[in-house]
Amino acid sequence: MIEIWAIIRRDKVNATKRFLDSIGLGAMTIHSVWGRGKQAGFATSEIESIDIPVEYATAAPHLIPTDVKYSIEGNIKAGSKLTRPVIYIPKKLLVMVIPKEMKEEAIEGIISINRTGYHGDGKIFVMPVEEVVTIRTNESIKII
Repeated sequence: MIEIWAIIRRDKVNATKRFLDSIGLGAMTIHSVWGRGKQAGFATSEIESIDIPVEYATAAPHLIPTDVKYSIEGNIKAGSKLTRPVIYIPKKLLVMVIPKEMKEEAIEGIISINRTGYHGDGKIFVMPVEEVVTIRTNESIKII
């Protein structure tokens, strides 16, 4: 068994759930999360912003700027100036534990549904699962 964390755009959740249901992987937990990647919360560079679809542009009402004491590079220096705010973008986090043999199909499907080609498409993290404990029965299954 493996655990998959998929951080995706909020508007892609329903299509992703429908796909996972269709291949028998409907059991998941969904969290609302805020975060940023290498782009420091900005969806595009100035050059790319001409062609980006409106729904993927960063919208001010949905953003939470960090405290001004942090610089964009993460350096904290007395008297340093913030050249632009660091923004956290709202996303959805899908967490699921699935059989190892379904890993490639699940990952390929999540990518095909969520890839737009623009910054902010998300990330998929894959981790091994060592043990599963059912709370109701206290049954423990060790995964090798």
